[in-house]
Order: sequence, then structure tokens, then C-alpha cells
Amino acid sequence: MSGRPRFAPGVRLHEDKARGRWIVLAPELMFIPDEIALEVLRLVDGVRDEAAIVAALAEKFAAPPEVIAADVRVMLDDLQARGAVTHG
Repeated sequence: MSGRPRFAPGVRLHEDKARGRWIVLAPELMFIPDEIALEVLRLVDGVRDEAAIVAALAEKFAAPPEVIAADVRVMLDDLQARGAVTHG
């Protein structure tokens, strides 16, 4: 995935306060991201490109960007395959 990842139309990240967790909601899709996926999803805004997401995570977790980049790519590709994320 290249470009600026964003949630597909009708998809959103939602805090389920009653259950104390975050979920990804869409018309025919719902899943609970793990903590790592949630960190990435919080940065998916249609403004940041993949490199900016990687840089932000590398800074936050004091990790080399090349280590984070591969994981971010796999996760965004998976979310795109599920129809949750698109890129522009």
C-alpha cells in the first residue's frame, strides 16, 4: 500500500466505552484490533502517508523505522484486503 491510508467509506475506529476497548466498525465488518494495530489505526487519517505513520511509531517506541515499516505494511495490506482501509 502506498499513498495516504485512510478508512474506507463507512468504516471507523470506535471506542466501545461499555466494554473498555476499541473496535473497527463497518456496515458488514467488525473486529477488535490488538494494542499494536490500535497504535497504527490511530494514525490512519488520510493525511499521513505510510512513511509518516512509520516515523511516528518509530519515535514513540524508540525503534528503528525499518523494523516498524515491515509490520505496518503487512497490517495495512491486511486491512485493505478486509475492505477497512484504502489509500489515496
